[in-house]
Amino acid sequence: MSFRWRYEDETGGSVTGPGVEFATQDEAEEWFGGAWRELGSAGVAQVVLLDGDTEVYGPMSLSAAE
Repeated sequence: MSFRWRYEDETGGSVTGPGVEFATQDEAEEWFGGAWRELGSAGVAQVVLLDGDTEVYGPMSLSAAE
């Protein structure tokens, strides 16, 4: 399988984002670490990490913790 991010708005609705896939969870998380601010600026409110069609974790908010 391959890992990818599903991009969502604040209600869990689908949002268009980069269609990148990763061989490992570590690669996906490393990419996300450098991309989350740009994703937030593009209208992504939360993400879900997928392994194929299986949710690994999420939704994870892109909002700063209060």
